[in-house]
Amino acid sequence: FKIAAVPFHMWTPDVYEGAPTVVTAFMSVGAKVGGFAALLRILIIALPALGEAWAAAISVLAALTLIVGNLLAIVQPNIKRMLGYSSIAHAGYILIAVAASFENPDGISAALFYMFAYTFTNLGAFAVAVAVERKEGEGVMLDDYKGLARRYPWIAICMAFFMLSLAGVPPTGGFAAKFYVFSSAVQAGLVWLTLIGIITSVISAFYYLRVVFLMYMYEGEGQMILKPALISAIVITAVATLLLGILPGTWFDLARQAVLQSAQALAAGG
Repeated sequence: FKIAAVPFHMWTPDVYEGAPTVVTAFMSVGAKVGGFAALLRILIIALPALGEAWAAAISVLAALTLIVGNLLAIVQPNIKRMLGYSSIAHAGYILIAVAASFENPDGISAALFYMFAYTFTNLGAFAVAVAVERKEGEGVMLDDYKGLARRYPWIAICMAFFMLSLAGVPPTGGFAAKFYVFSSAVQAGLVWLTLIGIITSVISAFYYLRVVFLMYMYEGEGQMILKPALISAIVITAVATLLLGILPGTWFDLARQAVLQSAQALAAGG
């Protein structure tokens, strides 16, 4: 429920749409990362003897979450609801790594790296959404992004970069994250789940690139209030997303070391 995996996902788009956008931005990463942290600790540490059973169940949940999240995101006219279903879909990608972790320890590292990349990318996308939103509840439709590149070119460039990262296009952190997830899944023998992940990634490109299309192919009107803190958030998350894309090995090694240290601490405590 906390990570918004199917069939416990229905609260996500409604809450994302109804909550203030800054709160939604925090929920989109804070609740999900916290939920996955708890899930990984329970499955890996508390239930290793049942690994074969939970890995099979997680694999099925991952496939369903990928399909439902990506397909329903296509028809959303509201940016917050679209990102809500996108969040559901990304839970599916992380679940692939969780399922793979039973056979391949790098699955845990891949899940950690994915959550790290997703955090910066999604926070950046929501920071732009906060900027475009004229006041609470207004300026959240996809049509409000028409012509954004003509009015605020650098904001549009950052938003396009975040959309490409969420879609998994190089050289972004999102591409590196999906590469590590799919690689760990293939090594764990989950080829069928990897294929579903790749196909749904292609599907997701439609609704992510739709935002880019609206920003660059239309005329538009409207003003934004760009506070220094908001500008800083957009720039920092964009730079982090780029660095995770062009230097992924460094960050993945850090994730692997964190997993190794945790395993050593667990062994010492046991």
